[in-house]
Amino acid sequence: MAETKSGFDVRGDVISGENADSKEHVYLEETFYILTKKKSVFRVRLTSKGLSLIKETDDVSKEQTILLRDIIGSKCMRSKRRRPGAGSCVCSSLVGSQPLKVVDENSGDLDESDISAYLYIYAYILKDGRRVRKRERTTITLRFRSYDKYEDNNKEAQKWRNTIKCLIVSQPVTVSLPSNDKKLLVLLNPKSGPGKARELFQTKAASILLEAEVPYDLHVTKYAQYAREFVRTRNVYAWRGIVAVGGDGVLFEILNGMFERLDWQQALAEVPLAILPCGSGNGLARTICHHYNEPYIPQNLTGMSMALARGKTTHMDVVRVETKTKIMFSFLSVGWGLLSDIDIESESLRLIGGQRFTLWALARLVGLRKYKGVVSYAKIKDISTLPKPKFPLTLSHSVSQDGTLDSPDAEAFFDCDENSDVFTHRENGKRHQRVDSWYSVNSRKSAFYSTRGSEYHSVTSNGSEMRSPVHVCMHGPASHLPALMSQLPSHWTHEEGEFVMVHVSYQSHIGEDLHFAPQSQISDGVMWMLIIKAGISRSQVFSFLLGLNQGNHSTANDEYIKMIPVSAFRIVPEGPNGYLTVDGELVEYGPIQAEVFPNLVNLIVPDTK
Repeated sequence: MAETKSGFDVRGDVISGENADSKEHVYLEETFYILTKKKSVFRVRLTSKGLSLIKETDDVSKEQTILLRDIIGSKCMRSKRRRPGAGSCVCSSLVGSQPLKVVDENSGDLDESDISAYLYIYAYILKDGRRVRKRERTTITLRFRSYDKYEDNNKEAQKWRNTIKCLIVSQPVTVSLPSNDKKLLVLLNPKSGPGKARELFQTKAASILLEAEVPYDLHVTKYAQYAREFVRTRNVYAWRGIVAVGGDGVLFEILNGMFERLDWQQALAEVPLAILPCGSGNGLARTICHHYNEPYIPQNLTGMSMALARGKTTHMDVVRVETKTKIMFSFLSVGWGLLSDIDIESESLRLIGGQRFTLWALARLVGLRKYKGVVSYAKIKDISTLPKPKFPLTLSHSVSQDGTLDSPDAEAFFDCDENSDVFTHRENGKRHQRVDSWYSVNSRKSAFYSTRGSEYHSVTSNGSEMRSPVHVCMHGPASHLPALMSQLPSHWTHEEGEFVMVHVSYQSHIGEDLHFAPQSQISDGVMWMLIIKAGISRSQVFSFLLGLNQGNHSTANDEYIKMIPVSAFRIVPEGPNGYLTVDGELVEYGPIQAEVFPNLVNLIVPDTK
């Protein structure tokens, strides 16, 4: 990425007030002189819109505004001590080709002869390229030296820095920096996609978090379900958010680990989730970029890393999925047939990244399969009339049957039975019943560590930090559906026969190049079910796959292909052979049903204000 750096010398007084020429509020304004051009000045204003740079040269004025949403942070620096014989005084470092060298104000290597204070402002500006839009890193350097002492110049620089910080996090402007001592929890799967997650995070995301002064704890997953165990057993309230670095599978683990907590509702309400796409599919990250007009470039984490720095959140729907032996929660899709076959069978090609799906799609097109079964669904007649749920939801299932509210501080013991939908909760000597829980696998006891971050972690396998209950139970909202093998409501639609595929998505994209549901929103209470019936020709299937890139398939509605908005569904396959996937993860083959719960999760997204 290209980088621009502007150096200004400063003179003038700070002006605070309302700009008469616009409605935006002006917080600070000063005049900066360009050292290389005596008749050129920059009038710099910090406003509610952003950083306005007005260049005035020989009665010619040009203005550029760096939008506030593109600024991620700022830092006060001092000039670095120059070694004997290294050249002229550091004050001339802005002249000619010699770069300005600065150090932290507390460094022992600073040049005390230079009383200037330098304010670095870091921004990533959207640029329209020949082929794609992308973000370009820009560093604005403002030099404060109006006073005879460094302390006074630094005070002026700090005033600008504090104001920028407050505006970035949408807090009232104060004389001190807004404080947030909590770090981000980063859970990174080094084997996601082509196996470059660790490298991408360190080279793309870490530098942006450093510039934004956002601390983080980085933990590298060591085995399957590591992230799930981690969030289930830790005090997640100690972090400002949880970031999944990898594919959609890492976030799937984190989400379900949160629902395995007794305090799941409070945890999801107070601790937002986020994703940095380093996998093969990256459906959720592509969806977020699509809805927030953020450029999506594979293996470029700039936009999503900026979202982590700014911390804006939105609400996301979650889908409760039930099979014969398990309950899980999903944020992306449920699939049966063609697309699930491609996803699972192409695992051996994951090292080539997203291209694995294209190659295997061609193979499956040649050997087109069909599956027999029954597909049932509750159709939404008019998605425009759906009510907008309030957040946080008040869910009656979070209260035990005797009215005792589950608390994250409650001492609980579990007695789970894999053949029962009811488990007992013992608190203060009383036993309470709770519905909709299931027995899961025994959790592992293992070490964890951080390869890099604000803190390093290291414990032995005998340590207590990763210990879990022997039996893990799934909590979360209670189902409104009949039991999986029970009769469905009379208003449901049933389709029986042979199918090439049934795929249900609740995000616009299910992959980087798969624009599956163009009408979908991140939080709208709608699932989009695509049904392709057997009897369709290979050429029609090929056209369908091509149309997935642009979402053109969504308008198809004929005897073979149709897209239906639903609030709940059930799929009952016949026969023992086939694949069922939830968020790209393989689940047991057999009856499966699901329903959507709107606005259940806080999701970190780009700031578009």
